[in-house]
Amino acid sequence: MTAQSEAPEDGVGGGGGPAASPANGRLQRTIALVGLMGVGKSTVGRKLAESLGAPFVDSDEEIEKAAGLSVQEIFERHGEPEFRRGERRVIERLLNGPPIVLATGGGAYIDPDTRSLMKEKATTVWLRAELDLIWKRVNRRDTRPLLKRDNPRQVLADLNAVRSPIYAEADIVVDSGDAPAAEAAKTIREKLGLT
Repeated sequence: MTAQSEAPEDGVGGGGGPAASPANGRLQRTIALVGLMGVGKSTVGRKLAESLGAPFVDSDEEIEKAAGLSVQEIFERHGEPEFRRGERRVIERLLNGPPIVLATGGGAYIDPDTRSLMKEKATTVWLRAELDLIWKRVNRRDTRPLLKRDNPRQVLADLNAVRSPIYAEADIVVDSGDAPAAEAAKTIREKLGLT
């Protein structure tokens, strides 16, 4: 399966603006990857940042550093609402800094305040994959707090159904599929005019 995408004719929708200056290739605006857990935001984000010579940051890793706890521990000790508040603060700090390639947690873009901030300060990319592929990926590890429930496959399907229309508000959409992460990164660069 190859990486495919959908976007308005100019390649960037909404208020995202150009992510880089074509003249010098340098990142002018943060590129924020959004999407369901397991779609490959961190893996594709690292490849994209490497190909652009830009810094890569994973918001979940930054949240863990700030809290001194894993995402799973934050969920267990403080609950999802407190996690989302911390997530919003960390993403705001990152978006107020120099341009980066940012991989966000699956629920970050769902929070209206965080989504608004990302739309204002970043070019957002919905990294999308088929549910069966996502399930195959997330089922390998036991580190997804939202899936620690009865029938986690159904929980994932329900999250996908509820979140997809919100993810669709991103500036561009790229299907990651089962292809190498470098292919999805290349498609993102092409859609943003960074080839």
